[in-house]
Amino acid sequence: MTGISVIGLGKLGACSAACFAAKGYEVIGVDTKTDYVNAVNNGKAPVCEPRLQEIIDKAGNRLKATHSYRDAMEKSDVTFLIVPTPSKENGHFSNKYMFSALEPLAEALKNSSKAYHLFVITSTVSPGSTDELLIPLIERLSGRKLNEGFGVCYNPEFIALGSVITHFLNPDMVLIGESNEYAGRILEDIYHKVCENSPYMARMSIVSAEITKISLNSYITMKISYANTLANICENIPGADIDDISGALGADRRISPYYIRGGLGFGGPCFPRDNRAFTAFAAKNGVDAKLAKTTDEVNKFQVDHLIDLVMENVNGAEDVSVSILGAAYKPDTPVIEESPAIAIINELLEKNIMVNVYDPLAAENVRAIYGDKVYCSTSVRECIENSSICIVATHADEFKAIDESYFINSHTTVIDCWRVLDPLRLGNKVKHIAIGKSFDRECFSFTNG
Repeated sequence: MTGISVIGLGKLGACSAACFAAKGYEVIGVDTKTDYVNAVNNGKAPVCEPRLQEIIDKAGNRLKATHSYRDAMEKSDVTFLIVPTPSKENGHFSNKYMFSALEPLAEALKNSSKAYHLFVITSTVSPGSTDELLIPLIERLSGRKLNEGFGVCYNPEFIALGSVITHFLNPDMVLIGESNEYAGRILEDIYHKVCENSPYMARMSIVSAEITKISLNSYITMKISYANTLANICENIPGADIDDISGALGADRRISPYYIRGGLGFGGPCFPRDNRAFTAFAAKNGVDAKLAKTTDEVNKFQVDHLIDLVMENVNGAEDVSVSILGAAYKPDTPVIEESPAIAIINELLEKNIMVNVYDPLAAENVRAIYGDKVYCSTSVRECIENSSICIVATHADEFKAIDESYFINSHTTVIDCWRVLDPLRLGNKVKHIAIGKSFDRECFSFTNG
């Protein structure tokens, strides 16, 4: 069976490597972080992700890790590169980490006796990068020609943090941009052995796959922003309910129910930057991507909308404390990158409002940014019991248990961004504002709260 190496043992890389090994492949992971390498070699998950430890246990001694790119080249036939490609100010992606990984791999290939090696670019790159920059680099340093001594595929993943393992093993689609049919077939065969479902295999040119990656995510962000705009409209119309409306819209197969829920804006390591990258890519090719740019504007507006609701309910009172349930961009992950909750915290601190945060996974990341400027509670109850205003920023299942016993203040306003709370269980001391539903604009007075 083909040996696999995975460069980068972060949240996606570690999960990918573990899944390949659990399905029977001999896998060697490479990372510059010693603690990641040691964790994998000790049979421990190097990062926090649901089911990862379970899959590593299943992989057993088929999964190993090293710092050595040469070892990875010698012990594998296919290399997946899953390294950071941070966004640049112009919206395009930086390839500096990709270059740093490909250079020693290509040099190792030059000194190898093997006839062929397949490089799989999994990190998101700007369209054209693989053909124009990455392949020429491999050719120059390895002394080999594309599709003779090596092949290249572009194979980005469409998975969400917090459910990486599940999505990796059960993808809707496997996107394969291939340097030739032989390279694509090798990669498709790997996924046929790894996937627990029968996903659509989308094989195409490398540049078409690069365009597909960012355009798909850009399209999803448009869908999210449309739903959020609709939710904002519903708040001003008595009897209107975003959940009823989006449920009906999603039942139409031309639309589907996914990403049309209405609530806070999108965040995380993919959607915001891929949408901006789509705009930059379009501009580079002479097209003004107006829909993508407006989507970004709508997403930023959602934070402003939440802050307006908070300030409307503060109503000039002093010493108001705001609690925020969920700091990560979604449940079941510690990632706070481009999280709407973080943007809300920043705005509240600018207005000198006290902020109390609860997130069981993201608390350390919050402390790393804010220090003692923000208080991180250890439980939901501690976070909200003395707050004047509570914002439910993610739809974590834990929050569904909240009832009137959680509130001590004589009056508390709860802004429920995802409509996870049952207002009938909150009691008469709580004013419940559900984003996407009409609500009473009369505000509690917190002066004597």
